[in-house]
Amino acid sequence: MTGLDLQVMGPAFVAGLLVLATHVPLGTIVLNRGIIFIDIALAQVAATGVVFGTMMWGNLSDWIIQASAIGAALACSALLVWTDKRFPDIQEAIIGVVYVSAAAVQLMMLAANPSGSEYLRKLLIGQILWVSPLQLLGIALVYAAVLVVWYYRDLRRDRILFYVAFAVVITLSVQVVGVLLVFASLIVPALAARAAPEHLRTLIAFNIGAAGYLIGIAVSAALNTPTGATIVCAVVPTAVLAGMVLGASRRRRSAQAGQPGA
Repeated sequence: MTGLDLQVMGPAFVAGLLVLATHVPLGTIVLNRGIIFIDIALAQVAATGVVFGTMMWGNLSDWIIQASAIGAALACSALLVWTDKRFPDIQEAIIGVVYVSAAAVQLMMLAANPSGSEYLRKLLIGQILWVSPLQLLGIALVYAAVLVVWYYRDLRRDRILFYVAFAVVITLSVQVVGVLLVFASLIVPALAARAAPEHLRTLIAFNIGAAGYLIGIAVSAALNTPTGATIVCAVVPTAVLAGMVLGASRRRRSAQAGQPGA
């Protein structure tokens, strides 16, 4: 790898680690609650907010675009909190409707943009290679605040706080790593680590995700493929392999525990 590669890939990997630091614990909660597609739905809503903010006020300030994206995600979170209380048995279906609706609105807005297809591509696979140190600092501060909330509050029980924290995290992440990698970072490592001992699941899931990011970034640099998509394609098989190893280990522990005198 050249010096230039390392200068670009280093911040990209740090961005990936920051994303995983919040997405892994939140993804564990999502899996436990059975609302698997909330992340991709909120990511799509946040991306729609970015498109709307860019169309309306893109020439004024990046902060206005951020406010538009966060506002859209928080409004969606408020809706999902309400539906979670009123219609918990069909919450997953409602989340699916939100995703489809947001994607349709986004496509309608981008249809009037001559560069709409390229913009949509960026929203899907992100721009992780172009993250700046200043962006990393801002993301790290926000994610640190979310991790403090996660550590001291039971987000599994506090639905409102969970949805607010989730909306803020997703809004930042989707603009760096894209919609596809947001979903992969939340669900895939946490899913692979479900066979691990409970007290180690978060740590193991984080390391599975980190390995996938590292492999994906390296492969992207070697083959000159889209980085976000390549990372997704690396995270999934890494998680599958890790899940198989963890599953075999759990079966072995169970067999030993069932033996007389074990």
